[in-house]
Amino acid sequence: MKVVVVGTRGIPDIPGGVETHCQQLYPRLVELGCDVTVIRRSCYVSPSNRMEEYRGVKLIDVYAPRKKSFEAFVHTALAIVKARRLRPDLIHCHAVGPSVVLPLARLLGMRVVATHHGPDYNRAKWNAPARFIIKWGEWCQARLAHHVIAISRPIVAALDDDYERRERVHLIYNGVESPPADVAVDCLARYGLEPERYVLAVGRFVPEKRFDWLVKAFARVAPQGLKLVLAGDADHDDDYARALKRLAHDHGAVLTGYVTGEPLRQLLHHARLFVLPSTHEGLPISLLEAMSHGRDVLVSDITANRLSQLGEDDFFHTHDMDDFVARLRSKLERPVDERQYDLTDYDWDHIARQTLKVYHDALDPR
Repeated sequence: MKVVVVGTRGIPDIPGGVETHCQQLYPRLVELGCDVTVIRRSCYVSPSNRMEEYRGVKLIDVYAPRKKSFEAFVHTALAIVKARRLRPDLIHCHAVGPSVVLPLARLLGMRVVATHHGPDYNRAKWNAPARFIIKWGEWCQARLAHHVIAISRPIVAALDDDYERRERVHLIYNGVESPPADVAVDCLARYGLEPERYVLAVGRFVPEKRFDWLVKAFARVAPQGLKLVLAGDADHDDDYARALKRLAHDHGAVLTGYVTGEPLRQLLHHARLFVLPSTHEGLPISLLEAMSHGRDVLVSDITANRLSQLGEDDFFHTHDMDDFVARLRSKLERPVDERQYDLTDYDWDHIARQTLKVYHDALDPR
């Protein structure tokens, strides 16, 4: 089976939840017998990831303008045209924004599987026209994709409520790898950190992640001997990202920039507490990764974060700073204790087999 993947920035080691998803999923589908090509956005290709193949996945770079307002749309349209020349059995389009050009794929006679990673039109960075276009992309997924994969139950419910799309919708979660039993600490030294002596947040510097809230809450708690670490950066330098970095610097927070691989593994494994104060998520991989390392967590109580493995004391009221500060203080006053979470539903090998089943269903003419 020949599959071409569009919509993602690309792999490997390109920041983003969709990109992490693709980097884990597609090598496993190659192992299951698929011929997979990922079409990458040229503006995210660097000397460190300039390659033609990654773990059996073929990589093709296609032009994309590095401008957030139309980067995804322009690239995905060009990627679909490129994909048609490759004559795949189907294309797999990720995220609702890029899906705005699915009419082109259908016009070219292509079989389409689309993954809904969350309502991206709710992100604070978009203005009203952009939100309208991204919402239109969601409509295109719901109406034009032969099969839709949703990464969380709230997304399945939204597809039903908003578009009455019930058939050929598949709940397949984001996944997480099991970490090794022993994780080194050598990467912590470069950031001046010690195991279990820091609070960690991971993600892009965008308003909906609300890392500014975390910096302010951490300053109010002022935990003795603990540092705050923000692991991430902005894809596009803007006023919010610059203001966040100034705020973090003024309060002594550690800014690591984007980290992947072993450095990220060590940061997650040795954190005292993982915090995700966001107002918008699909199903956050960073939270799953922190849980896989047995970390204590504190997250906003948005629907996407309400995993069954978490308890009520793991949440704070999303728009209540005083509650956030109180919950953060309570967490940090407790003794350090490794937690155990049942992450069976988030196993990448299982997710790959589920996805392959969707591909076979999508090629069934019935």
